[in-house]
Amino acid sequence: MANTLKLGAGKWATGKDTVLSFNDENGNFKPLPFSFSRASSATVVNQSGLIETVGSGEPRIDFLGNTKGALKLEPQRTNYLPYSNKFTSWSSTNSTLIENAIVSPDGTLNATKITDNSVSGNHRVITNTTTPSSGNATYSIFVKKGTMKQCFLNMFSNGTIANVSVDLENGSISSGTGVSQSIESYGNDWYKVSITGVLADTNTYVYMYMKQIGAYVGAEDNMFMYGAQLEVGNYPTSIIPTSGSAVTRVADTCSQTVPDGIIGQTEGTVYADVNFVGVTEAITNQIFFIREENSNNGYLFAGFYQGKLNVGLKVSGSTKFDLLFGGSLSKGSYKIAVGYSSGNTKVFINGSQVGSTMTQTFGVNNFFQILLTGSAGTNQLGNVNRDFKVYNTRLTDQELIALTQ
Repeated sequence: MANTLKLGAGKWATGKDTVLSFNDENGNFKPLPFSFSRASSATVVNQSGLIETVGSGEPRIDFLGNTKGALKLEPQRTNYLPYSNKFTSWSSTNSTLIENAIVSPDGTLNATKITDNSVSGNHRVITNTTTPSSGNATYSIFVKKGTMKQCFLNMFSNGTIANVSVDLENGSISSGTGVSQSIESYGNDWYKVSITGVLADTNTYVYMYMKQIGAYVGAEDNMFMYGAQLEVGNYPTSIIPTSGSAVTRVADTCSQTVPDGIIGQTEGTVYADVNFVGVTEAITNQIFFIREENSNNGYLFAGFYQGKLNVGLKVSGSTKFDLLFGGSLSKGSYKIAVGYSSGNTKVFINGSQVGSTMTQTFGVNNFFQILLTGSAGTNQLGNVNRDFKVYNTRLTDQELIALTQ
């Protein structure tokens, strides 16, 4: 097999506006740099497991739950909450807030302690902001147990549109409503919890209730909060800090125009190890997009469309196949390989073949450009890419199985 391009697999080299891939056939290392762009700062989990901010144009290698790291590529998002971490600027009910009470997931003393009082009633913090009036929105916040072991998130847009009950003791969620809910561990008993719902008004409220929605008599129990975010989209992205007004993080873009011989023209294999975040939009969120240079006249792509794997090929302006494979995929890790050649194209996920097209034939292609995001920063997978490989030959079925196991 001719493995002509490698990116990742724990071997990361980045610089301003660049991510390095390489070709090491026959022990001869040849650098193949990807061009990278993001015209804003952004956050990432570093090798120490802490959230840090990197500058404009700096690629993000994310180490959340992954000691080898992964390239984080996200679409443009705006945090509409003007105060992401100053909860004393939110409205509180039957609760006391103390800022800078404990170390947060970014490693500094800037998380807020919230304590309920002995009054019978709701114990909560709430804020509202102006948002678009339609589309899905996701509210996320980092929470940590104190003497209080439960909390409840709620999002309101002309009526409750999403909520979830959170068990801070074991890091689980239940009784959720809306489009979706999620919880993810950030270590040291910190959890990032999110809920997604459908906007129905331009005035949107987000709540964090202690223990439950509804009245109870407090006992001066406490918990901790950090990094709230309200963004338009189907899933939570990395925290965008705000301090008085909404802030936009610009999309990541990552692409490369490769030398001859890297991408197989009549046959080849493309492999990616990615984390699927559960995208359900009616667009294909790309894993990779290989095309004629600066042209969509011919391309090979793989991505997720409405929760399924989508793979397609166009040659000389003619679509050869555009297929959805398998049932709906759950969130999580997937190793995906597309082995293509005229009359013998197969797709494998996690060691098993999920689809094929044995009848579609095609001639010589003119593939020179690899995009790991959309050409204009659109249709990103919105996740992390751990490993990406290109072969200029179609691997055998057994090799494809072994590659994706």
